[in-house]
Amino acid sequence: MPEGACDCHCHVFDPAYPLAATASAPAPVRATLADYRHVQAELGLTRAVLVQSSAYGFDNRCMLAALAELGDAARGVVTLPPTVDDATLAQLHAVGVRGVRFMMLNRPLLSWDALLPMAARIAPLGWHINLQVDGAEFPHRMQQLSALPVPLVIDHNGKFLSPPGIDAPEFQALRSLLDTGRCWVKLSAPYETSRTGAPDYADVSLLARTLAQAYPQRCLWASNWPHVGRTAPPRDADMASLLRSWAPQADVLRRILVDNPQLLYGF
Repeated sequence: MPEGACDCHCHVFDPAYPLAATASAPAPVRATLADYRHVQAELGLTRAVLVQSSAYGFDNRCMLAALAELGDAARGVVTLPPTVDDATLAQLHAVGVRGVRFMMLNRPLLSWDALLPMAARIAPLGWHINLQVDGAEFPHRMQQLSALPVPLVIDHNGKFLSPPGIDAPEFQALRSLLDTGRCWVKLSAPYETSRTGAPDYADVSLLARTLAQAYPQRCLWASNWPHVGRTAPPRDADMASLLRSWAPQADVLRRILVDNPQLLYGF
């Protein structure tokens, strides 16, 4: 990994913080910040973006505690209710939060109607919206997503629950969002949606490789550690190696791992 490489999507869990009543599964057994530090060391990562897990609902305390421990080597993405006040937003910004998560799968906490008002609230802070949605919705959401007054960050290669071909309308819609220059996509977690499976996840890898080569300036990389919900989680080193197959050029790899996160998250 190049110096300053960033993992742009990982979660932490700690038994000191109870899961929300809406959590759909128990917390992973070994997923504390101490556990994640071992992953960082193994992969040669020096920066991280901690993303609030939907299992904690609107209670961001676990993620914020880990963020405080990592200091300036990390940034945070929170989940917030529409009623959040400006003083809370300012406090979160001061400790390194830079985005609000909209997880639109599996009984979402926030509605689509909350997206634009939340974006307007966080725009003065320079934050972004972090969106996870079935990519099949992109053609129907283009106007809404293109109108956001903040950058948009899309999870997991577009998170197409049924991976399309690169000429399919839904993938072309993702490309149109990237063409706006205000959208980013995380090259991550191919195992979540691939129909062809390990080790190379050929169907999702085709999408990731296309994005990395066509939009190196709009791509990020993430481990998605600790791979929540996977009974047999992938090896983190294998996920890092996949990135090198999607972006074999050293300059593209550095842009995705270092330069783009530095610009977006303000490292």
